[in-house]
Amino acid sequence: MIARIWRGAVRAEDAAAYVAYVQETGIDGYKDTPGNRGAWALSRVEGDRAEIVTVSFWESRAAIEAFAGPDISRAVFYPEDDQYLIDRDLIAQHYEVADPRLTAQPQPGRRRPAAPHRPPRTGCRRPAGVHPRGHFLHRRQARC
Repeated sequence: MIARIWRGAVRAEDAAAYVAYVQETGIDGYKDTPGNRGAWALSRVEGDRAEIVTVSFWESRAAIEAFAGPDISRAVFYPEDDQYLIDRDLIAQHYEVADPRLTAQPQPGRRRPAAPHRPPRTGCRRPAGVHPRGHFLHRRQARC
C-alpha cells in the first residue's frame, strides 16, 4: 500500500472554507477512484495561516495514476485552489506503508485462525439483593 501526501497553506480565516472545498473536490475525487483505500484532509492554524495536508492510501501505483495521471508525483489542483492557496507543494510525496497488517492481502483458500476459546462466565458479578441504585433484588432479578 502507498500513502500519498500533499501540503498547502491558506490564510487562517479561509481554513474552514478551503477544507470544505478540498473535501468536495480532492478527497471525494480520491475516494471515487478505484484502488483508493481511504483519504483525509488535515488542517492546523498557526498565526495568520493554516496548513492543509491531504493524506490518501492506495493499493498500487496504477491506482494513483488513475487519479493523478502518469506522473504521480505531480500534485492535482482544482479551479478554485488559486482563490485560497497562498503556498502549495507542486509535488505530492509518496511512501510505502510499513505496517504489514495494513498491506497484507488475504490469501485465497486460507482462513484466519479461530479466536481462542473463552470459558463461560460463572457466578454473578453482582450479589443478589443489591441493585446499582441500592434497591433490593430477588436472586432471579440479579443479572449475571
